Amino acid sequence: MTAAPVVHAYGPGPDQFLELTLPDGDGAAPVVVVLHGGFWRARYGIELARPLAADLAARGWAAVAVEYRRVGAGGGWPTTLDDVAAALDALPDLPGADRLDLSGITVVGHSAGGHLAAWAAGRGRLPGGAPGARPRVPVGAVVAQAGVLDLAAAVAADLGDGATVAFLGGTPAEVPDRYAAADPARLLPTGVPVLCVHGEQDTTVPLDQSQRYRTAATAAGDTVEVSVVPGDHMAVIDLAGEAWRRTVTWLTARRSAASDRTTLES
Repeated sequence: MTAAPVVHAYGPGPDQFLELTLPDGDGAAPVVVVLHGGFWRARYGIELARPLAADLAARGWAAVAVEYRRVGAGGGWPTTLDDVAAALDALPDLPGADRLDLSGITVVGHSAGGHLAAWAAGRGRLPGGAPGARPRVPVGAVVAQAGVLDLAAAVAADLGDGATVAFLGGTPAEVPDRYAAADPARLLPTGVPVLCVHGEQDTTVPLDQSQRYRTAATAAGDTVEVSVVPGDHMAVIDLAGEAWRRTVTWLTARRSAASDRTTLES
């Protein structure tokens, strides 16, 4: 049976913690970090990430569910970004870090968590002094589940009733430097493969968000796959649904390819 998750603080605040669930067995396991969504707002929390993390650990990954400060509880610009960066960079210092293969972690995120996952992949392009600059742990792959991946377009469409403006403290015209540092569509190319899984009937974060990101990323030379599935905004985190099956299949194929490379190199 998979071990119970262990809670680790990466900061002093009550929302600055992660939950690590290790798979059965010995040796270093591939790592998947799960970032929950909720339009960066405080009323949505890590409970949305826990079922996904538990399922991944049962399938052989070291799963990390992350809580972070959100708008309404000390989050927003720049603290939400600082927290996600700090959580990822804390992984090498966790007790039992020898069980973690940190050579290229995968970050899975839903909705606003998809934004944070894609943003994490672009941290290496950030200038010094920007939130999240100089990453310590490399991101090797991203799964964006109905992700908010083009922040300027999200503002123009008023997704989440002003959620992006509340998150960054203004519009692109008012705080352009913040959008430059926080918008995944403006941190390309990352060199990181991305799977965008999106519900065809999603009206909360429309499919256009994933399509826009793919267009921009492809033009920059990155590899982005958009997988359209039946269902709404929450269908992509339904463990019994088609979207999660496609996500696990993609993750498994990457894990197998990495294992084959390791075998050849040894």
